[in-house]
Parts: sequence; C-alpha cells; structure tokens
Amino acid sequence: MSPIVEGRVAVLGLGIIGSRAATRLLDAGWSVVVWNRTPKGLAYEVGSPQAAVGEADLVSVYLKDGLAVREIFQSLSATLQPGQIILNHATIDLETTHWLVKFCESRGCRFLDAPFTGSKVAAANGQLIYYLGGDPALATELDEYLAITSKARLHCGAVGAATVLKLATNLISACTAQAMAEALAIATHHGVTGERLAQAVAQNASGSALTAMKFPLILAGNYEPHFSLANMLKDSRYMLELVAASQLDTPAIAAVSQRMASLCEKGLGDDDFSVLAKPYLEG
Repeated sequence: MSPIVEGRVAVLGLGIIGSRAATRLLDAGWSVVVWNRTPKGLAYEVGSPQAAVGEADLVSVYLKDGLAVREIFQSLSATLQPGQIILNHATIDLETTHWLVKFCESRGCRFLDAPFTGSKVAAANGQLIYYLGGDPALATELDEYLAITSKARLHCGAVGAATVLKLATNLISACTAQAMAEALAIATHHGVTGERLAQAVAQNASGSALTAMKFPLILAGNYEPHFSLANMLKDSRYMLELVAASQLDTPAIAAVSQRMASLCEKGLGDDDFSVLAKPYLEG
C-alpha cells in the first residue's frame, strides 16, 4: 500500500516548526509518532529516534542543524528500511544535504530535500512554503502530504538546490533585519520616532513582508522567537561556507554574521533574530 494512503509518519524534532507540523498532521488524521532530544511528555511521543522511525512510511525531519542530522541518521543506520521516504525540512549545510541523500540511498530509502520558509504562525496555520529538491515524481507523490503543513511547494531542481535557495533567502532576511536595526538607530537618535519610520517604510520600495511583520514587534520590545537569532547565525555560517566554496566577496552577510555572533555571546541567541535592533534601542 502507498505510504501516502497508509499515513504512518515520524516527525523528528519538536522545535517551533516541528511541533506545529506534527499537530497539523495529527489533526488531519494521520498516524504520527514524534521524537525530540528533550522529551516533551506528549502522548504520541517515543523515547528514541529508532522507535519513531521503525514503523514509519514517511519521516519528516525538523532537527536543529547539520550536526544533529548527521548524528541522528548515523544512529538510524540499522533502523531505516528500504522504501521509506525521508524528507529533510531542517536548514542544513549543502555538504550535509549531499551526505544525507547518499546515506538514504545506501539503505534503499527515497529522499526529498524540503526546507521551508515561514515561522511560528505560518507553521500553526499550515502556511509554510516548502522548497523542494530531488525527484520531481516523488515531490508530486508527496504533494498531498506536504499540503497539510504548507500553502505552496516550489520545486527547485536537483537535491541541494532547495538547500541553497533556503540559505539565499535567509541571507536576505538577516541583512534586512540588520538594516532595519541600523535605520531605527539613526532615525531615533535624530528625533524621528520608530513608528514614523515604520510608516514610511510601509509606503516605500524598501518595505516588505518582513519589515511589516518585524517593525511592530521591535517597537513593542517583543522578541519572542519566531525564528531565533541562534538559528539565523547558524544559517549565516552555512551561507559563508557556500561563499568560500565559490570564492565570492559578500561583505554584507559576513558583517551581519559577526554581529549575530556577538549578540549570541551576550545571551540573546534564544530571542527572535529581530533582536538585532535591541542594543540600538536600549543602549
């Protein structure tokens, strides 16, 4: 029977996105088991990744980073079964993406590179957008499944293309947040309110969905994590690996990555990445 019909799913990683994706799958009537490194005490939670994956037809991965992905999948070496479908939704480095597809192929598993865009609210409402890399036929087969947690699926090409695209879009978000922070600093130090700046940006070509979402939260001093600074720092370092491999000169993301590292060292890593503005507004 097709795994899409059978509907047995393992979700690995119960962070901001994985936990909400698992809830949507359960609400849609799928048979779901979950595993998280730090137990959450859920009724449908199991104590190890092996127990989660053992009976699953589909495995959706929302782990923290490339290191976690490699560690967990190496531990699953004897557990994965031929024919299982592995979807990696975690934002990881390109080298680990290629490692993961080879690992899965060596065990007869099908693999789809499927990182996403969208944060906490989008995940809760099934409004993520998945970037897909790999076999187009597999992406089509999984469209109904992915539609439960997303509003759109964008096929990007071969395995690895989706990983690169996800990192490229995060580069824009990180640099935009730093630009917002600096613009707020300049404006407020010269007598212009943050509210007026936000109004101006909303009617300016520089406005975007990101500025519309983040300005009100920044001005309210609300840095509740939708996407943490630590995760954006992690992704910026993956971006810089791509930069080094291509021998490119990218001073903006290099500077923003250094700034994020400095703020993480000051204890702001668990806050939303818009916390880049906090030192300017409270300093």
